[in-house]
Amino acid sequence: MARSFVLCLPFGMDLKRAMAANVRRLRLARDLSQEELADRAGLSARYVSSVERGVVAASVTVLGQLAKALEVDPCELIRVPDRRKAR
Repeated sequence: MARSFVLCLPFGMDLKRAMAANVRRLRLARDLSQEELADRAGLSARYVSSVERGVVAASVTVLGQLAKALEVDPCELIRVPDRRKAR
């Protein structure tokens, strides 16, 4: 079943966590390692790991680099699943 998305963050969810989950989900869907994604985005694998763990707050520039490397719109990296429709 396809999930729909909302741009508003549910109470208690922050952008770092949303981005972390989306980067990891999209990377795995494309069968990329963190090293491969890092290479495509011009980042270090250590930094990509930090983004995926929600340890760092990525800049808008990094958001763009990751989106381009994953071939998605930057908005896809900060979207949160709409849990109301997934039920």
